[in-house]
Amino acid sequence: MVKSFLKEEGGAQVVEYALIVAVISILLIVALQPLATDTRLSDLVEVVRTCLGNMDCG
Repeated sequence: MVKSFLKEEGGAQVVEYALIVAVISILLIVALQPLATDTRLSDLVEVVRTCLGNMDCG
């Protein structure tokens, strides 16, 4: 019984998926943090529009 328990690898896959979800969640939080601060979404869109229009990206 102990040997079969030690050979079981199903739980390892669950841990791997949990780590992947955790890393993706952290990346999303970091990437979307500027949207949650004082900068409004429309301001961000305007900066992107200005930069894509080959104007000064100040």
